Amino acid sequence: MATGQLFSRTTQALFYNYKQLPIQRMLDFDFLCGRETPSVAGIINPGSEGFQKLFFGQDEIAIPVHSTIEAACAAHPTADVFINFASFRSAAASSLTALKQPTVRVVAIIAEGVPESDTKHLIAYARSNNKVVIGPATVGGIQAGAFKIGDTAGTIDNIIQCKLYRPGSVGFVSKSGGMSNELYNSIARVTDGIYEGIAIGGDVFPGSTLSDHILRYNNMPQVKMMVVLGELGGRDEYSLVEALKHGKVTKPVVAWVSGTCARLFKSEVQFGHAGAKSGGEMESAQAKNQALREAGAIVPTSYEDFEAAIKETFDKLVKEGKITPVKEFTPPEIPEDLNSAIRNGKVRAPTHIISTISDDRGEEPCYAGVPMSNIIEKGLGVGDVISLLWFKRSLPRYCTKFIEICIMLCADHGPCVSGAHNAIVTARAGKDLVSSLVSGLLTIGPRFGGAIDDAARYFKDAYDRNLTPYEYVEGMKKKGIRVPGIGHRIKSRDNRDKRVELLQKFANTHFPSVKYMEYAVKVENYTLTKANNLVLNVDGAIGSLFLDLLSGSGMFTKQEIDEIVEIGYLNGLFVLARSIGLIGHTFDQKRLKQPLYRHPWEDVLYAK
Repeated sequence: MATGQLFSRTTQALFYNYKQLPIQRMLDFDFLCGRETPSVAGIINPGSEGFQKLFFGQDEIAIPVHSTIEAACAAHPTADVFINFASFRSAAASSLTALKQPTVRVVAIIAEGVPESDTKHLIAYARSNNKVVIGPATVGGIQAGAFKIGDTAGTIDNIIQCKLYRPGSVGFVSKSGGMSNELYNSIARVTDGIYEGIAIGGDVFPGSTLSDHILRYNNMPQVKMMVVLGELGGRDEYSLVEALKHGKVTKPVVAWVSGTCARLFKSEVQFGHAGAKSGGEMESAQAKNQALREAGAIVPTSYEDFEAAIKETFDKLVKEGKITPVKEFTPPEIPEDLNSAIRNGKVRAPTHIISTISDDRGEEPCYAGVPMSNIIEKGLGVGDVISLLWFKRSLPRYCTKFIEICIMLCADHGPCVSGAHNAIVTARAGKDLVSSLVSGLLTIGPRFGGAIDDAARYFKDAYDRNLTPYEYVEGMKKKGIRVPGIGHRIKSRDNRDKRVELLQKFANTHFPSVKYMEYAVKVENYTLTKANNLVLNVDGAIGSLFLDLLSGSGMFTKQEIDEIVEIGYLNGLFVLARSIGLIGHTFDQKRLKQPLYRHPWEDVLYAK
């Protein structure tokens, strides 16, 4: 492996398995470092394509999303780092695919628990093809002031505190990602900071070793000293011992192997990482520390003295003129996300939508403050849900039962009415359910199904003004307005609409008052003297009875009743109900596999 620098200020990566936070942290680091281009060139999300919106400083940018590794590599040939956030189940396969791409040079595998046999295969392939694997079980790596992998170094505050926004003089490598953050901080306190830091990962078989990276650092003129944090278990540190003994490392190495406390336990102890388990004396922290010390590394007597040893080594190099400490500067401030600023009480932002009928922010959705579980446990029905979502209150059971009856009675009126006809023609044209449904719904209006609101509005106005049926009907006639809720093309005095009779029967039995319905019946009696088909139709029955429901329940003010009628609540009931039938007609035509409908010539009057 050896060679030298892995990353630079122009390095770009492909990010596998979209994770918003680590990508945004990479982009924020880019901005902090003054990069001109984002370090994430593309995202690979198997099965998805398009773009993901993220922030690059103050600007919102769109990063391409590709469905395959091959497509991403072809689209971004300069992106030579592959950051793999796949699970341990698929990390090996996706990493191998990436390693086989000619444009990919470095693969970072974040997942823990990748099968050891798969990891060995990845390592062998990478070494034979002169490529670098960082991980598995790694947080990644960072080149200060240039590029970082995923969540490396944590938050922006930590990055600033550790001076990672500009390069220092120290090369750092460890097994632990968590301890890397600790050491970045320690190194920043007593030196001019790190130049590059790598966490090789805590699994038994890391893709690259401590010595691999130390030998790289030794070849990099920007790195003046190295810091190594090993741990008990395995024999990785001994490859570094051999490199030191054979003079392959010429720069100072300050090292510590953690896990010296293991000897305090009577039995073998497994620490946090899969590889952090001593398999004998040679794998103990004490043995490794001693071997490193004897090979020429600077090894303190305890971890508590580690920082002091780093400081002493750095100060010596400065004194010898081998290091010129980096001049400090103030990095740019990362714009705070709106959500974070709101949460911290720093800004006030207006909302774009107001909702008073439902809330989905808790453990379960609530309708008008009533939890979903309560609705189910109490055995409430569709009428009760409508009362909560439309009227924002729990209406008495007779009211919600009336709503349900209206829905059942208005669900369909055969295939010949305009709404059903439209839905049928559209379905037979091969259109989808939503298109067919909307086609039918668009016919609802003043001439079809939309007269409920008008019937309620005019009946209420006439009753409240104490108009006699004669005064009301003749007054409407003078204005050139047909009486809403009166008249039917088929039904008559001798062939009453059964739906109207059922509604009237229910209301007479359960409603405390039916004054508006009684007034509508008086109007019907007068209109029947003019024509046999001027009967009270279902629109008129629902309109007048809904007025009785609203006023008789005692739960609505006069202003609320007027508003309900004006807004169009009652027509909403017809729209909801008739949608059931329109959906049924659509399914019926598709089930019957009916062909495209063409209206017959003989049913058309071709007039000149």
